[in-house]
Amino acid sequence: MDERRGGDGRMRERENGMREKASWGIGNGSGVDGPGGSAASHGTNGATRTDLLTVKSHIHRQLLERLNLSNLDRLDRDEVMDTIRGLVRELLAAESIPLNLEERDELIRQVLDEIFGLGPLQPLMDDPTIDDILVNTFDRIYVERNGRLEPTDVRFHDDRHLFQVIDRIVSSVGRRIDDASPMVDARLPDGSRVNAIIPPLAIDGPHLSIRKFADDGISAEELVKSGSLSEPMIRLLEGVVRARLNVLISGGTGAGKTTLLNVLSGFIPENERIVTVEDSAELRLRQPHVVRLETRPANVEGTGAIPQRLLVVNALRMRPDRIIVGEVRSAEAIDMLQSMNTGHDGSMTTLHANTPRDALSRLETMVAMADLKLPDRAVRTQIASAVDIIVQVSRLSDGSRRVRQITEVVGMEGDVITMQDIFTFEQTGIEDDGRVLGRLRPTGIRPKCMERLKAHGFEMTSEAFTDMSPRMSEAQTV
Repeated sequence: MDERRGGDGRMRERENGMREKASWGIGNGSGVDGPGGSAASHGTNGATRTDLLTVKSHIHRQLLERLNLSNLDRLDRDEVMDTIRGLVRELLAAESIPLNLEERDELIRQVLDEIFGLGPLQPLMDDPTIDDILVNTFDRIYVERNGRLEPTDVRFHDDRHLFQVIDRIVSSVGRRIDDASPMVDARLPDGSRVNAIIPPLAIDGPHLSIRKFADDGISAEELVKSGSLSEPMIRLLEGVVRARLNVLISGGTGAGKTTLLNVLSGFIPENERIVTVEDSAELRLRQPHVVRLETRPANVEGTGAIPQRLLVVNALRMRPDRIIVGEVRSAEAIDMLQSMNTGHDGSMTTLHANTPRDALSRLETMVAMADLKLPDRAVRTQIASAVDIIVQVSRLSDGSRRVRQITEVVGMEGDVITMQDIFTFEQTGIEDDGRVLGRLRPTGIRPKCMERLKAHGFEMTSEAFTDMSPRMSEAQTV
């Protein structure tokens, strides 16, 4: 059974990798109908979808009465599935339910999903083109595919059915959701992030959000090929990481911050010790010497919470060469800045902001949350000394994700942190089909950090920072 699960996991990783690459414009990105589209409407030759839902619910109840669920995990998965298929066929025959072969196979698959998977959501989880699954109500489910939201015809039987799936998810990771604790964050075994909220906080019934993450992520070469980055841009970022400059990745929700952080972490040498700190473990580092830390929420009694700030402080005691914080949100920002300033060069983190200047302002705000009452100038001096490079990523109107700016922090002028853009994305228009057109171009400014890169054996010619052509070729347009 372990071998079977391992094979299923690897297949899911490959499929998730395809889905993540499509969101960055890699591959065909065709959005072919999957379980969230027309392929989800099985049973069109005979029984209606409502009929199938009723039959599935009835068969599922009878199965639960006849199966010893406590023994299922001890048996071989293939054996269990064959047994359940046989029982479903027997129950269908006993009930004299008129279903054609296609409807019968679909019903068996749905029953298996109810027992082993996430019920009606399992086909959406298996679809490699889907990024997010958003359950607004039991009968209104949306997905994000290639950066765009679209409705599906997938539905639960009722609110109770939806709640059962939510409870199954959170129970599997040792969490609970009820009237006393009506909202919860959890993580699926494949790394997907789950948020659930139920009445009375959710007015229209239970709500569920699932963000899928790929283990088989995107490579730097694929980002360049898709136009998300140019060759000089990724070359500069590789040198920045290898020369141990501190990097801040800024962007909005769903802009691809974690994905880019995974790509940049691939440039870290394998002989360095890396400690990662995350609120929800999403990073997939390939190096062998990695220690992964994850926060812990409060228990039912409201105690036992371990926030990111405590983990960052603890990480400093673990002899790290680099510290990577998945996302700074609060007072841990001051500890992250101090670590960058005290011998842990080459650290990286992300935060939510719309521009590099906004990112620095947000850092100031988060440092203030630590209630240390530091003067504004002292905080800005810490930031200017700690942060070397800011990478701004965005999700454009057509759903594609692009690096908008690579900005260097050069120091202080009075009370103001000074920066200079090295590369920018210049939007030139929008096609009739909504596709964004633009070009990635250097600003003509040679980074001050090039001397440090050169000292680490990393060189780039001045042509890499010169805008040689007024417009990109069609193959490079976004």
